[in-house]
Formats: sequence, C-alpha cells, structure tokens
Amino acid sequence: MSKNLKIGLFGFGVVGQGLLDIIQSQNLNLEIIKIAIKDPRKKRTLNKDLFTTDKNEILNNTEINTIVELINDADAAYDIVTTALKNGKNVVSANKKMIATHLKELVDLQQKHGTSLLYEGAVCGSIPIIRNLEEYYDNELFHALSGIFNGSSNYILSKIFNENQSYNSALKEAQDLGFAETDPILDVGGYDPKYKLAIATAHAYGLFVNPDAILNIGIQNLSQHDIKYAREKNFKIKLVPTARKVNTKDIVTYVLPKLVAKDDFLYNVENEYNAVTVQAAFADKQFFFGKGAGGHPTGAAVLSDIAALRYDYRYEYKKYHSENGVKHTEDILLEVYLRYADEDLISLLEFDNISERYAASEYKYVIGTVKLESLIRNRDLLLDQDVFVAYTGRQIYKQEQVAENVYAAELAVL
Repeated sequence: MSKNLKIGLFGFGVVGQGLLDIIQSQNLNLEIIKIAIKDPRKKRTLNKDLFTTDKNEILNNTEINTIVELINDADAAYDIVTTALKNGKNVVSANKKMIATHLKELVDLQQKHGTSLLYEGAVCGSIPIIRNLEEYYDNELFHALSGIFNGSSNYILSKIFNENQSYNSALKEAQDLGFAETDPILDVGGYDPKYKLAIATAHAYGLFVNPDAILNIGIQNLSQHDIKYAREKNFKIKLVPTARKVNTKDIVTYVLPKLVAKDDFLYNVENEYNAVTVQAAFADKQFFFGKGAGGHPTGAAVLSDIAALRYDYRYEYKKYHSENGVKHTEDILLEVYLRYADEDLISLLEFDNISERYAASEYKYVIGTVKLESLIRNRDLLLDQDVFVAYTGRQIYKQEQVAENVYAAELAVL
C-alpha cells in the first residue's frame, strides 16, 4: 500500500521550485505541509503561511513524516537530517558534501532508528546511478566506476574544445547561465565530483571513503598549451572521477582531468550533461547519460526518492554489511601528462618512468608513470598555477609492468 506522505521541505531554490513544479503536475499521494526558507522578505507566488524560517516548526511537527532537505549549507543540512532521522522521520537529501562526509554515521543512524535516508539527487542529477548500484549491481563483481559528475566544469571544457573559447570566457559564460558559482572552485577544482564519487563508492563496493582521502585535481590551471597538446593528439580533456578495484580487496579513487580519446564514451558528453560508465564482470561495460544539474532534472531525482518512500524503500547497503574486506589504497601507478615550470617538481614526484619529454622556454611537459600516493603527497605543488596534470587513461598496477613497457618502448626505437 502507498503511504500518504506529509512533507516538510527545507530550501526553496532552483531544485526546490523544480520539485514543486513536478509535484503539481502529477496526482501523487503526498502533500507539502511546510517549507523552511532563509529570506522571508523574498516575494513568493505561494501562500505565505506555507513558509517558515524556524527549522523546529518542521522538525517537531508530528504531522510531518518526511523531510526533504535541499539547502546548500552542509553543516545546517547535517543538523536537519540527523535530527529528523532520530525523530523517526524519513529523509530525502541532495546535499552531496554532507552525505559524503558523514555517510557511515548516517547509515548507522538509519539502522538504529528504523528510518530511511535517500539521496539520488545528490549524485549526477537526473541519472539514477545510486539506485542502480544498490539494486542492479548488488550481486555483481564490480570493477570500475567513472564518468563526468560535474556539469559546470564539463560546460567550460565543451566551450573550450568545441567553440575555441578561452578558459576565462567559458567560465564567465557558465557563471552567467547559472551553471557555475561566483567562486567556482568547488566545481572546477574537483571537490563537487569528489563528494559524489565518495557516495557512489559506498554503493559500488560497500566502502566508506572519507572525501579528504580522495585526490582531487581540477581544471582551474588549464592553459592554451594543454589545450593545444590535447588537440594535436586528438584528445579532449574532461574532469573524470574514478573508483576502480585494482585487485580482489583494494579500491583506488581519484578525481583528475583526463585525456579522453574518441573511442571513449565520455568523448561526446558535452555542456551541462553528466555521464557514468560502470564496468562489472558479467554485465561488462554500461553507460548512463543525462542532465546533471537544473531544477527539473534534479527535482525529478528527488521526487523519485520521495515516491520510493511511499512504499517504505530504503538502501540496504548489502556490500557494506557483507563485510567483504575491501579497503582503500593509494598504491597504484598512473600515467600522466604533466605541464610544469620548476624542474624540482619532477624529482619530488619520483616518476617511475618518463616516456616523453618536451622543454621550451615557455612550455615544458612530461608523460610518465607516477604513484598516486606521490600525487597526493605533493598535491599542494600540483595546484600551482604553472602546473597542470591530466591522467592519460593508462593504469599500471605492478612494477614489472613498468619495466615491460620501458623494454617495449626501447625495442620500438631500435
């Protein structure tokens, strides 16, 4: 039987209004009782009695059985969500930073209080990736998850590679259209996709990873030299979060710009669209594509969660509860393109192998294999404006493979 949901909504911005539009267009067994807002002076088209600035007017209302949290403030969202779960109310949230940072605690709270927290709208907008990881791949031998998780950075990169815009021009256009914030570093710096990756990794592998442990390098230092290099090699550059199983127990995660070839699914994902590529032992490679931002696309994902709560749906976190023993690792070699100014950086990164090197007065780069652990250790140096790093797409798991590749390259030269 479908439950009658009485909803308390926190936040009435783009996603909140998009959600309301969708609800009003359908005949659903739910009702919004109260909406918490920050600014009571802002003109609204709805009855003013529907709004409140007091969170407790919603959290302590016994008539309300479902909380929908759609605010930007991660700390305030944490307080709202945890209080609601403890009070026996089910919750739908789209706050990826809050969820990623506190996910293990939130899972334990749900189990302790018999409540449900759903958050499809927190990861890749309209793409139903969390439900698919939770249900479709729950018994699969899951290998890898990657994609384009941030519409703002992808919009900027699309304008650069498709329309020859400069980075600054593309960024301003993204800001004018509302895709990027006035301070865009959360998007272009790779923080937003890092939070989303942490959430997805929990469902893909049953592994809770603190977002602080995930390397994120963004596109903010992208230069014309990097763009020219990618074009000459027939690549596009995309900002790609990745979670990958490197053996039966070790999972590696990172967010890096990637040199994407034409045969990669992500090559033709443009503008504000998001995409997720998954690979499993039996289903092999599959591709999800859809709008990653906007009131209606994200609102649709939120509504899907609300609708699921009418039938008491909850995430089971089967892989986590199976205690499969997987752990997070930094022990992997990646092949990267690195533009740099200071030669000392090459020594500090301790490249295992350099297969290509170019040096001129205005532009220097190397292509080589480097440990992920070394990139993490020297992350602050990689954020220097004279540095840009991009993953080439090649992962080398064992030291022997490096030697084999060097030997093959030497034979090719001979």
